[in-house]
Amino acid sequence: MVSPILSNIYLHRLDDFVEHTLIPQYTRGARRASHPAYGRVTQAIRRARTRGDRNAVRALRKQQRNMPSVVPDDPGFRRLRYIRYADDHLLGFTGPKAEAEQIKTRIAEFLRDDLTLELSADKTLITHARTGAARFLGYEITVQHNDTKTTGGRRSVNGSIGLRVPEPVIHTKRAQYLQRGKPARRTPLMNESDYTIIGTYGAEYRGFTQYYLLAGDVNRLNRLRWDMERSMLKTLAAKHNCPAWKLVDRYRTTTDTPHGKRRCFEARIERRDKPPLVARFGGIPLRRNPHAVITDRVPTPGRPGKQLIRRLLTGTWELCTSTDDIGVHHVRGLAELRAPGHADTSTWIQLMRTKRRKTLVVCARCHDMIHGQHTAR
Repeated sequence: MVSPILSNIYLHRLDDFVEHTLIPQYTRGARRASHPAYGRVTQAIRRARTRGDRNAVRALRKQQRNMPSVVPDDPGFRRLRYIRYADDHLLGFTGPKAEAEQIKTRIAEFLRDDLTLELSADKTLITHARTGAARFLGYEITVQHNDTKTTGGRRSVNGSIGLRVPEPVIHTKRAQYLQRGKPARRTPLMNESDYTIIGTYGAEYRGFTQYYLLAGDVNRLNRLRWDMERSMLKTLAAKHNCPAWKLVDRYRTTTDTPHGKRRCFEARIERRDKPPLVARFGGIPLRRNPHAVITDRVPTPGRPGKQLIRRLLTGTWELCTSTDDIGVHHVRGLAELRAPGHADTSTWIQLMRTKRRKTLVVCARCHDMIHGQHTAR
């Protein structure tokens, strides 16, 4: 959590250099110049409409959609855009590769001379946005081009920024739920309740999917959903020692979404006079959502008195003020403290009853004393 803050403080001078020096120098022109050939076809369409020749208009419009309306490499038009998150930054440049190399060199010199930092040659790449993709914050960023996609008679996609889910990211995430290329059970979860198992898989899938809902090809995560679903069912089947299809019938249901009903898996814990606790896996439409946000609740931290590790780190014992070596006395259940033989006024028993704890942080001497009382009984 501290690293992004320190990066923002230290790299603020880089932000100023790019925004106040580089961007003004590499930005010029109000718009690209109109393409002469495109203009000639436009005039021909106008003349054909005047003649009433619809066939000619149709053919010329088809030809026009395969031509650029402006000069792509107009020397009088340049644009430079910049964004940074922590130590990861991205620059978008409209112009020739030679000038992009100059920008990269100037940034490297500024980092070396002013901030005593070295620009990583392996990670700092110059990529053509139409033929390649730039990686930034886990996304692939491209410039889209499609002459056949029209909206209102215009090519609406050309030149717009597109976000994609990187293939290596999907492969790495899927590998967590596979064994020998097939979905496998997760043994550490087999001792948990069905509610916890489904909730764990659901939280992992929901967090990953909601992050990539901004991508245009988010539907590619359907393969990940299938692998996670099979792994979850195999974990439940191993826990109950039964076929997976029986658990499908038990937990599969549907949920309402903005795009209609979607299948999912749910486990419920009914509570008296309260809404049930619901753990859900799936039920998220894999459709691009430009306004997607993560809706998981922020977990509330537990009270320090409930955490054994925090009690140990305080360096103070709960029964005396000794500085001897530490020890932890524990009982299997609070019921033991009320069983015959414990019905006395020993300080450690009263303390554990009051705090309703099964553990007590004590020094070695008090630990021996407690066990001595057990032996005497």
